[in-house]
Amino acid sequence: MQKDECIYVAGHDGMVGSAVVRALVARGYERVIGRPIDQLDLRNTTRVRDFFDAERPKYVIFAAARVGGIQANMNHPAEFLHDNLMMQCNVIHQALLHEVRKLCFLGSSCIYPRDCPQPMREEYLLTGPLEPTNEGYAIAKIAGLKMVEYYRRQYGLSGVSLMPCNLYGTNDHFDLENAHVLSALVRRFVDAVDDRANAVTVWGTGSARREFMHVDDAARAVLFAMEGYDAPEMLNVGWGEDVSIKELAETVAGIAGFTGNLEWDRTKPDGMPRKCMDVSRMRALGFAPRITLREGIERTIREYRALKVARAEI
Repeated sequence: MQKDECIYVAGHDGMVGSAVVRALVARGYERVIGRPIDQLDLRNTTRVRDFFDAERPKYVIFAAARVGGIQANMNHPAEFLHDNLMMQCNVIHQALLHEVRKLCFLGSSCIYPRDCPQPMREEYLLTGPLEPTNEGYAIAKIAGLKMVEYYRRQYGLSGVSLMPCNLYGTNDHFDLENAHVLSALVRRFVDAVDDRANAVTVWGTGSARREFMHVDDAARAVLFAMEGYDAPEMLNVGWGEDVSIKELAETVAGIAGFTGNLEWDRTKPDGMPRKCMDVSRMRALGFAPRITLREGIERTIREYRALKVARAEI
């Protein structure tokens, strides 16, 4: 990518998109653009076409998505399917029509079967049923990576797809209904410390295992792919290591300074039993994350505490 050429980051104000923007700017890219939803609703085909007509980006990084935790996915499966399908189809198609030089599509580890062999290799895609609690989102993401694959095969679109593990970090939101598990735990335990609560209730049994990567490492992976990877095969991106939700909760509680009781609401779903990525292909290409889980949790707690202070001052 040339430093002075236009790079469009779809979803630039979200957690992943904003991390990508920070990484691009830090690397010296001069024309990084994005549009908030009130200026460009990516579900609107005409608006997306008009945007591409006007801006003519040379590179596109698709980090836009309707995302959320288990509760949000269970409550709104239709929206998770429809909104994500519309956004990615519009952007990928216009990238082709406007002769974008390269596109990077960001998916999710939830695309793999619920009972997928562990660690999950790229070739395990579509080998079994999906996890029901986030099936709508997963189907949309599978459609997106397949669209990139087929547009490359049929039309020659230079597109790559990255499948990161569970992401967290800077610019995440802490809304308990829509937040991902790590951010939700940070809020619960920090609030419990501040409120001097004696107990915190966590969903499920704690036995489910997840892999976590800080969003700044995901942004580094995007730049790595945009600058040096051009192949039809999707790439898993992560640490290749997982922890149980119980271990994660105990770690977050300890770093936050919570000394009360952890109570598990076993009436709530655990979701997919385990999600651990096989990242051997990614590592063979020369990429590895840097921010350890403990360091990332410490950063996230500091950021949430700063957010609480800022809100209190308004």
